[in-house]
Amino acid sequence: MRCLVFLLFVALANAKIYQRCEWARVLKDNGMDGYRSISLADWVCLSKWESSYSTTAINHNTDGSTDYGIFQINSRWWCNDGLTPTKNACNINCRELLTDNVGVAINCAKRVVRDPNGISAWVGWRNHCQNRDLSSYLAGCGL
Repeated sequence: MRCLVFLLFVALANAKIYQRCEWARVLKDNGMDGYRSISLADWVCLSKWESSYSTTAINHNTDGSTDYGIFQINSRWWCNDGLTPTKNACNINCRELLTDNVGVAINCAKRVVRDPNGISAWVGWRNHCQNRDLSSYLAGCGL
């Protein structure tokens, strides 16, 4: 039991929930503005609806796969969680998506959008961002 509590504290110590403009700046600094012709506002909107800007977000899906991290990267296609049969196209362990080192998540998100589905791979983007005015996601950020 003590080990479980310790692991929970370690996970929380590595947790990061970004503020909207802070996250927009991180994305911009990591080359996401215009990557594959996807606007910075699209990335910020996607992250809002997928994880509420949390690096430790986890969602268990009905197909047995799990979505991990700030972009909710799926274990069936993009990372290996040791539980789900996977293609592991980002060649990473899913746990790497749950830390405040968002470079791993950003690189994997770049890999996802190079796939034929592009940004449409994310349900949160399709349902809340696609074909919408996203100017509010960058408003007041000075970007």
